[in-house]
Amino acid sequence: MKIAKNTVVTVEYSLSDTLGNLIEEGQEPMVYLHGGYENTLPKIEEALEGKAVGFNETIQVEPEDAFGDYDAELVKVEERSRLPSPIEVGMQFEGTPEENEDGESVIFTVTEIAEDKVVLDGNHPLAGIALRFALNVVDVRAATEEEIAHGHVHGAHGHHHGDEDDEDGEFRTVQLH
Repeated sequence: MKIAKNTVVTVEYSLSDTLGNLIEEGQEPMVYLHGGYENTLPKIEEALEGKAVGFNETIQVEPEDAFGDYDAELVKVEERSRLPSPIEVGMQFEGTPEENEDGESVIFTVTEIAEDKVVLDGNHPLAGIALRFALNVVDVRAATEEEIAHGHVHGAHGHHHGDEDDEDGEFRTVQLH
């Protein structure tokens, strides 16, 4: 079966930067619903369109087609007292930057902690980096009607939930998958 709209694709992958430094070795294959459902990067879908099991290729995806350019305005310093305690580098919170007129929330990662200040970075950790994806298609199947209706894969590697609201509602701890 060839990869086309409304197929479920299973891809083994590794991710590196353009210098070949490994960023992530997929411990489990990526399983996604193909066809513009925003379950993976559009450039990955474009590279896999029409391919079949056994297709193996490395593609390069520029920042604008991956996680965007690095935006220094998404780095902010907050009073430590405004955030939950204990706090550690690497923790993530959801908030709305003051400059964001459309009210969309952003995931901020704690990148530095000083005595009474915390540095929060709203950029994706891979923002501003050209990425190389080594892709190996290991399975292609027709999606179920339910998967198509919901816009994502169901089952072992598909659908996930996991956000928890913080008490004051200002920031929310987020578990990213």
